Amino acid sequence: MPTLYIVATPIGNLSDITWRALETLRTVELIAAEDTRKTRRLLTTYKIKTPMTSYHEHNKRAKLDYLLNFLEQGDVALVSEAGTPGISDPGYELVVAASQSGIPIVPIPGPSVVIAALAVSGLPTDRFIYLGFLPRRVNERRRLLGTMINEPATVIALEAPHRLRAALNDLLLVVGDQRIAVCRELTKLHEEVFRGTISQASEYFVEPRGEFTLVIEGQREARKPQLTPDIERWLCQMRLSGVAAKEAIITVSRQTGLSKKELYRAWLRPA
Repeated sequence: MPTLYIVATPIGNLSDITWRALETLRTVELIAAEDTRKTRRLLTTYKIKTPMTSYHEHNKRAKLDYLLNFLEQGDVALVSEAGTPGISDPGYELVVAASQSGIPIVPIPGPSVVIAALAVSGLPTDRFIYLGFLPRRVNERRRLLGTMINEPATVIALEAPHRLRAALNDLLLVVGDQRIAVCRELTKLHEEVFRGTISQASEYFVEPRGEFTLVIEGQREARKPQLTPDIERWLCQMRLSGVAAKEAIITVSRQTGLSKKELYRAWLRPA
């Protein structure tokens, strides 16, 4: 019976492809690729001539029926731009639909930036939470990070270079100056792993470039939220922007865990 193969591909260094992945890409009838240009470079390197079709964030629903129909007659390999499909990349909807149609789904494991970053982070690996890409909007990002305030597990997140400094500042504001490993361009020419505290990372990455994976230390014990100078400045900025006291205090309380009473006292203090 035709099979859907979920094939992990290199996150940077093309030598990281597995023999099983190469054999699968050679023998399937079709490759569904998130980025056909990048996948073409991989196929050309290993002299693979299997036909491709695009399958990405913007066409994944439109292509669903096409791929399911194709799977009635031949095997399909799903690959993402890099790493394992379905993990912060297109694939989830196709896996669900194939499963509901009774189509066999076979994983071809391999590179994953999440596991690679965790392994070299120097932080506990026995329990971790993966957040994917952090939200782009400040309030949404702080709200998500606020759920991690008393989380003992190591936390892993992805971030774009142009938002890295904002993300580090929000981490410092919400979860405190925890240990962090900032992994840049893993397996690529300019690979770098910074290990230190969040404040040190913020000072180090002045002009971030490349792709980033953040590995953040979990809370070793439940901590009482502290009213820091950064939080007081945040309140002051909201007041100067014309935000009402009630709205500002509720927002900051939700995202930091601080009591509304303490925040109200800080609100009333002169700037």
